[in-house]
Amino acid sequence: MIGRKRVATALVLSLAMLAGACGDDGGGDGATTTAAGGATTTAAGATTTAAAEELPLAGQTVTVGVENAYLPFNYIPVGETEGQGWDYDAWAAICDILGCTAEFVEAGWPAVLDQVAAGEIDTAADGISITDERKEILAFSDAYMVVEQKFIARLDDDRFADSDALIADTSAKIGTQVGTTNFDLAVELAGEDRVEAYQDFAVAVQALIDGDVDAVIIDDAAGLGYVGVNADQLVTLDGALQSDPLGFIFPLDSELVAHVNAALQQLKDDGTLEELGRKYFTDAFAITYDDIEEVGG
Repeated sequence: MIGRKRVATALVLSLAMLAGACGDDGGGDGATTTAAGGATTTAAGATTTAAAEELPLAGQTVTVGVENAYLPFNYIPVGETEGQGWDYDAWAAICDILGCTAEFVEAGWPAVLDQVAAGEIDTAADGISITDERKEILAFSDAYMVVEQKFIARLDDDRFADSDALIADTSAKIGTQVGTTNFDLAVELAGEDRVEAYQDFAVAVQALIDGDVDAVIIDDAAGLGYVGVNADQLVTLDGALQSDPLGFIFPLDSELVAHVNAALQQLKDDGTLEELGRKYFTDAFAITYDDIEEVGG
């Protein structure tokens, strides 16, 4: 069994390994950002390191699509109206370097892919896997993180010692979210007749708890939140199924890509992304799905 701490540590290491993987262009942290609710916030410790007119996107607003329901990337704490999470902090730091303002737009999955492709939104975060198929309609930033896809199963189900055992059991049903690389992988591993697709991961995980499916494929980054809130019911199975690099998406002709890549490289070089990894992808992050507002209902 892979515990939360081991999974989280692997994610932080993945962030560190990516430090030299982005473009050569080149920090700072703390930019003015506009949350989905319309409020303007400033990240703690914000500093301006160059005159506004010297920044490549000075005065520009960049719309960023997020679900606000995908721990730890984006969420709205119960009783609040402003979004928080890795995506918010990362884009605050990016805009501090570039001089832009990030305006977060609540967007559902997978509709956000088409919205960005059509130019309705400048970019989207949300832990989006970089795939060749998506590259046909979207441009991607350089990878900012690598995640592993894994199975989660019920803690009291002793049929599956690891991922291989679950795949081999032809009676086992696998749940996942429609329109994701997790769904594609589930079909590849087990066949479409063994896969149940749900509109979002929360519903898939509830189906697992209820016994409607026997496992769910999920990125280990997001899995921390689901397993954490259901630690007495769910377990992550040994055996990574696939590694996925994550990137921000843009319209194919977007001029933002080169600027964002340069900012990401700077944030890797100065340790900001590694610091955000420790904040959101270790046991230091204690927020669960019981602690956030429901959106898009």
